[in-house]
Amino acid sequence: LAQGRAMGLANLLRGALPWPLGRILDEQAPEAIEVPSGSRIRVNYAEGQPPTLSVRLQELFGWTQTPRIAAGRVPVVLELLGPNFRPVQVTQDLAGFWREHYPRLKQELQRKYPKHEWR
Repeated sequence: LAQGRAMGLANLLRGALPWPLGRILDEQAPEAIEVPSGSRIRVNYAEGQPPTLSVRLQELFGWTQTPRIAAGRVPVVLELLGPNFRPVQVTQDLAGFWREHYPRLKQELQRKYPKHEWR
């Protein structure tokens, strides 16, 4: 409910801004980010928390760096989800995740979800 209110407020704010400012708001704090799979995933902006993207791990194959918003100043927290849409890892360092944690996690996920692609 709170997120719905926040999205309504965001749309209200966008609608109240003159065109160039609304466009700038969309560039600096996008509603959604397109991931390598082609999906557009909604960014969660919770008060007092960094922006978060909850996305299935397989949809990020191809990204090597953490996405950033606000002209590159703010890294997005990635809540990486398994095929069951449950969190398997949370990170702001995607490069470190691929290098340090994914090889071990990949083995576990391959056992649990053998029909899914694991690169």
